[in-house]
Amino acid sequence: MSGTAATPGTTRVVVALGTTQTLAWASSYYLPAILAVPMAREFGLSPSWVFGAFSAALVLSALLGPVVGRAIDARGGRGVLALSNLVLAAGLVMLAVAPGPAVMAGGWIVLGLGMAMGLYDAAFATLAGLYGRAARGPITGITLIAGFASTVGWPLSALMEDAFGWRGACLAWAGLHLLVGLPVNRLLVPPAPPPEREAAAIAEGLPPPRFAMPLLAFIFAMTWFVTGAMAAHMPVLLQAAGATPAAAIAAAALVGPAQVAARLAEFGLLRRFHPLVSTRLATLGHPLGVAVLALAGGPAAAAFAVLHGMGNGVLTIAKGTLPLAVFGPAGYGARQGLLSAPARLLQATAPFLFGLLLERAGVGIALSVTAGCSLAATAALLALRPAAEPARGGAVQAEVRKRL
Repeated sequence: MSGTAATPGTTRVVVALGTTQTLAWASSYYLPAILAVPMAREFGLSPSWVFGAFSAALVLSALLGPVVGRAIDARGGRGVLALSNLVLAAGLVMLAVAPGPAVMAGGWIVLGLGMAMGLYDAAFATLAGLYGRAARGPITGITLIAGFASTVGWPLSALMEDAFGWRGACLAWAGLHLLVGLPVNRLLVPPAPPPEREAAAIAEGLPPPRFAMPLLAFIFAMTWFVTGAMAAHMPVLLQAAGATPAAAIAAAALVGPAQVAARLAEFGLLRRFHPLVSTRLATLGHPLGVAVLALAGGPAAAAFAVLHGMGNGVLTIAKGTLPLAVFGPAGYGARQGLLSAPARLLQATAPFLFGLLLERAGVGIALSVTAGCSLAATAALLALRPAAEPARGGAVQAEVRKRL
């Protein structure tokens, strides 16, 4: 299975999962950016209280990742993804009808369960189960589509909040999960392959390099911390670096297009290389952006945003493709959950920690920390070498090793 080309139905699966991933991200991870303030205002709370509940949801999502991954390994991802739509819809309904802060916090916790079941890790594990090592292309494909989740989700949430209030916006998102997400995941995602295909995938597996699990966990933790920090603070950060408020917002808006451009490069040029190559290049994007910003100040805000965005766009793909290339498809879901847990925990704390660092130490020190995290990930990637390949693929693998 690992060496086969994508089946004719692959495009349908990629479009289906790309659509449902866009919906899942827009209605969960990107929801607080628009709705936290009106939620907090109605209950007489600080917005930080709502973000704290959201952080708790992210922590729960991290802790449940391995359990969800094992379920997908055992039975395939279709049922888990379909169930995630029901759970996300339930959490959104709880938010919509919450009479007070306690029920609202409960709604965020339910959303955390839904995020564990329905975001990228679950989708990547589903694709690994369906296509084995050939899942790299489909994984890139769904990130190309779902990369627009914030671009779609933030304006839609704002429009719905303006028209129906924040409670109506939550109900509308819940309705989209039931009317769009659930049937698409249930009807257009194939069931898990039969056991004989899974056995063939396991037989093709290669022994992973030493210390691969801790190295990958460290790499993803470092890069996701940077991602979480920049997602929460980039406009403020760029203003502190010397950009005007309008220029900072305009520059931050370039992150999304830069991510998509880098993913297109991964889908085209870079897919001829081992995922280690594109991941190493991607970890250098943020430090290069920091260097440009340090040298040129505010006028380089757009360059910083583009470099960071390009790196982050490929790192999202690498989160799915690198473990697949290193370990193979056998046990992918559970392994992905374990690798994601420390990354998600750090990502949950990143907005608070980076904001505190920015406030107390200044923009230079804060950016030095994030650049250092990215460079530490680069060093770990350089220490991670491909496993020794059997002789039957010697010529091809020799070429791969040369490119690394």
